[in-house]
Amino acid sequence: MSVLHITKNNFQSEVLNADRPVLLDFWADWCGPCRMVVPLVEEIAAEHPEIKVGKINVDQEPELAAQFQIMSIPTLMVVKNGRITQRVVGARPKAQILALVQEG
Repeated sequence: MSVLHITKNNFQSEVLNADRPVLLDFWADWCGPCRMVVPLVEEIAAEHPEIKVGKINVDQEPELAAQFQIMSIPTLMVVKNGRITQRVVGARPKAQILALVQEG
């Protein structure tokens, strides 16, 4: 499955009403560490159909960034059954990102 671009318009349907865990990557084009996370997030989306993966560009979706009090990027969050179960700031290796989803 490919990475979804999450906006305030599809957040409810794609994230809160999801039928499986959702990994969210809050990012921006100008963020160096965010660019390091991009290929990892894309690999997870391609290799793990049991996980829904979405990216939220904080510059294009300031309402969502404010709603979740995103102060630093990249911020990775896991949402299960409409609730945030995990949240970390900063680039992480792929194994740690996957562990977030499995632990949460």
